[in-house]
Parts: sequence; C-alpha cells; structure tokens
Amino acid sequence: MHIRTRKLIGTVLLLLLAAVWSLVAMAVAQAPVIAGSGWIQATFYVVAGLGWVLPAMPLISWMSGPRA
Repeated sequence: MHIRTRKLIGTVLLLLLAAVWSLVAMAVAQAPVIAGSGWIQATFYVVAGLGWVLPAMPLISWMSGPRA
C-alpha cells in the first residue's frame, strides 16, 4: 500500500477516533458518581483527555509505513 493511501486512511480513522472518544467521554462524564465530585471530575477529564493517545499511537505508527 502506498504511503499516501496509508496517511489518508489513518487521517480518517484518527478523526473518527477523536470524535467517538469525545462523545463517549461526554456521556460517561454525566454519570452521577463523576458529576457529583469535583476531584473525580477533574481526574476523569485528565484521563479522558489523554487517553485517546494510547489507541492513536499504533495507528500513527502504521501510517508512517513499514519499517526498514
């Protein structure tokens, strides 16, 4: 597969990942346990805000092409 094709597919998947991740995070943030406490809420938003990076790393690695 050409590198341009990989980057196109990867870009679309990254955008989809970011959209789905943010929607799920917003839905989970409405849980009474999270919404009721400021500390839990702050911790949740930090974890949810940085958590999408872990699933994105293999995708970005794949986008850069096969390693020599």
